[in-house]
Amino acid sequence: MLFNTVEFLIFFTIILIALVFIKNQKFQHLLLLGASYFFFYYSSNYLISLLIISTILDFYLAKSIWNTTNIAKKKILLIISLAGNLGLLGFFKYADFGIDQINQMMYTVNLEQIPYLDLVLPIGISFYTFQTISYIVDVYRGKLEPSKSLKEFALYVAFFPQLVAGPIVRASVFLPQLREKLKLFDKKPLSLISIKNHNLKFGITLISIGFFKKMFFADNIAPLANLVFSNPFDFSSFEIWAATIAFGIQIYGDFSGYSDIAIGTALILGFKLPINFNKPYFATSPADFWQRWHISLSTWLRDYLYIPLGGNKKSHSRTYVNLAAVMFLGGLWHGASWNFVVWGMLHGAYLAIHRLIITKFPILNEIKFFKSKIGKIIAILITQYFVFLAWIPFRVHDFDAMIFSMNKFILLDLQTEPIISLILANKFEFILIFVFLILHWYSYRKTNLIEKLSKLSLKKWGIFLLIVVIMIVFFYNGNPEDFIYFKF
Repeated sequence: MLFNTVEFLIFFTIILIALVFIKNQKFQHLLLLGASYFFFYYSSNYLISLLIISTILDFYLAKSIWNTTNIAKKKILLIISLAGNLGLLGFFKYADFGIDQINQMMYTVNLEQIPYLDLVLPIGISFYTFQTISYIVDVYRGKLEPSKSLKEFALYVAFFPQLVAGPIVRASVFLPQLREKLKLFDKKPLSLISIKNHNLKFGITLISIGFFKKMFFADNIAPLANLVFSNPFDFSSFEIWAATIAFGIQIYGDFSGYSDIAIGTALILGFKLPINFNKPYFATSPADFWQRWHISLSTWLRDYLYIPLGGNKKSHSRTYVNLAAVMFLGGLWHGASWNFVVWGMLHGAYLAIHRLIITKFPILNEIKFFKSKIGKIIAILITQYFVFLAWIPFRVHDFDAMIFSMNKFILLDLQTEPIISLILANKFEFILIFVFLILHWYSYRKTNLIEKLSKLSLKKWGIFLLIVVIMIVFFYNGNPEDFIYFKF
């Protein structure tokens, strides 16, 4: 069930009406759990069984880990959990990719090909798998007491606003919100879910911004990126640059828009989910970019992969290897394709080189120029040059087309003839890019813009919502586009 459909609006309205009339805490939570399972089943049918298997597996394994004092047994139980979760993820997401790599080797030596399994990728499996892994690891580390209620844990895993594409929520953040107090073992009733006016207004504002990013900007800019990257060999450097910028804006509007809708929906229901984006295109370094882009994933990779590998606590060379390894796996997490590996490795190289520079030349931090407005603008432009270069392998799956596009992006061919024709043929897309850049800059300059919008008087707030709705409906083509991260 896509957020940007009438079906979801009807579904969410029914949930809100039911919560208003149901005052029993247990029934409220059962309602949310049932709604979350229905939401997932609507999109994935029988594949909901994988979600239920992961939930039951980690619920009971976490309890066993918590109750045993035997270190060896704890490790065995943890390994069973990781093997189960990663095994399901690996099988459904990477089995056919692995078969394809084997078949390519078979072809070179004239051996018989292995038939593909043609598996359907369960929607959201990458996200809820990382959530359950964070839960079981936190319990293993002694940082989190396991939930005593399967119903409560199941709602954490399946909570519908962020189930399909995040943010990736830690159990330590979500579970306490289901209780009156943080002491999980106190025999107190689950908290009552109520629709508060402030949450409702702020949540609706956030949802409207999310729809605006997705349906006005991302979906309408996408044709420019699709036109060029469907066959980049026919296009010049300027056209590759235009398509790359278009895709960078598209994926930001698409994914941050989803996150806004998810966070706003959860907030209306009384749950606070972590922020997932913070103006990433104003990052001044690769490290700063990953503190602003897909924050729930980058912090997950940091806490559950980078730090366990040794982080930056060992030698400099080991730190660079750790960064490369983490981003390699982060790229592979996005999809079973070499283009995502290239994207991850590029960002791994960016992070390693940036750390090498600041380690070898600490005096750079003391130079006033880099702290000035001009220095910051230059740092932003340099950072975004490399960020947008990396968007090419993320978008272009064909390896030859990817290399060609990256060459055109780096080595300008200075062809000027196609510039006017491309702009004239895609006037609306170029206008949208220009408008997005202005609004993005304005939102960067005006901190807490969404909160300020939500605090407008009811009349002004209503006018704001009306403008957003009119802009979306007027340019909506009638065919809801999938969110990009649904594929992962």
